[in-house]
Amino acid sequence: MNQTLDILIVGGGPIGLACGIEAKKAGLSYIIVEKGCLVNSLFNYPLHMTFFSTADRLEIGGYPFPSIHPKPNRMEALEYYRRVADVSELEIRLFEEVQSIKPDVNEEYNVSTSKGKYKARHIIIATGFYDIPNLLNIPGEDLPKVKHYYYDPHFFYKQKVLVVGANNSAADVALETWRRGAEVTMVVRESELQSIKYWVKPDLQNRIDEGSIKAYFNSTLTEIREPEVDLLTPQGKVTIENDYVMAMTGYQPNFAFLEKIGVELSHDEKRHPTHNPETMETNMPRMYLAGVVCGGMDTRVWFIENSRIHAVKTIAHILEQQKVNA
Repeated sequence: MNQTLDILIVGGGPIGLACGIEAKKAGLSYIIVEKGCLVNSLFNYPLHMTFFSTADRLEIGGYPFPSIHPKPNRMEALEYYRRVADVSELEIRLFEEVQSIKPDVNEEYNVSTSKGKYKARHIIIATGFYDIPNLLNIPGEDLPKVKHYYYDPHFFYKQKVLVVGANNSAADVALETWRRGAEVTMVVRESELQSIKYWVKPDLQNRIDEGSIKAYFNSTLTEIREPEVDLLTPQGKVTIENDYVMAMTGYQPNFAFLEKIGVELSHDEKRHPTHNPETMETNMPRMYLAGVVCGGMDTRVWFIENSRIHAVKTIAHILEQQKVNA
C-alpha cells in the first residue's frame, strides 16, 4: 500500500473494532489488521461461555446488542460483532499478522505484516491478552495432555480431569466437564473459592461439598506424568491418576511484541505498558494502546465494558493533535 494511513489498528477484537468505528466517524483513513479471524479471542472462548457483562455493556459504536439471555453467550457475541463489522463496513485485514512497526524520519510508522507493508501516521495497539498462557513451569507441562485452552466438555467424557485454578474459567471447566461425565479434581492455591461469577460459585461449592467434584485447597500441582500427577497439599504429597490437566492459570499480553515496537514496560511483576490514561498515547509518539493490553499482568482491570472508552479517547487525541499541527 503506497497510501499513508492516518491510523493502523493492530487487533480485530471488540476494542479494535470500536477504534475503527471511531476513526471512520472522524473521517480518518485507517485499517484494522488482525492475525486471526474476526474477534479471534472471543472465537477461542469455550463453546458454551456466558459473559459476566450484560449485552448493553458489550456494545460498541452505538450499535444495539439484542440478546435473548440476561447475559449473552459466545455465539451471540460472535454474531453481534460480525454484524457490526458488516454494517460499519470496516476496513479489516484478517489472518494477517503484524511483524514489525518502525518509526521513520517523516513522523510516520512503517508496518510490515505477514502479507504486506503499510505506512501510517498513528498506531493503535488493541491486541488483548488471550494468546499467551501463564505457564506453571513444572515438570511435564509440555505433555500433550496439558491444556491451557478449553472448548467443548464432551471431549472429556469418562476422563480423569485435573483443573488448576479457581477463577471463572476454572469453575466453568470443572462444572461443564463434570456434567458431561468426567471425573473432576480441582487444585486451588487459595483456601477457598474466590473470584467466580456470583451465579456459578454456589453451584461449584455445592458440588465440592457433596463430593461430586474433589478439591484440594491451599495446594499446588508440582509434577505431571502421563498416567498421574503430583500435588503438594497441607497434608503432604498426593499422587492421583489423571488423563488431562486443564491449566486455567490465566493469560498475558504479548510483552515481547510491545517491547519490540518500543513500548516501555514497568520493571515490576505487573509489567504495565507506559501510556497516558487520558490520551492512551504511549512513550512512542503517535502510538496508542486500547483495551485490556493496557493493564499488563493486571488482566482483570480492563475488559470490554470499561475499555470501550479507550477508542473515544484515542481518536479524540489524534484529532486534537491534527488541529495543533495544521
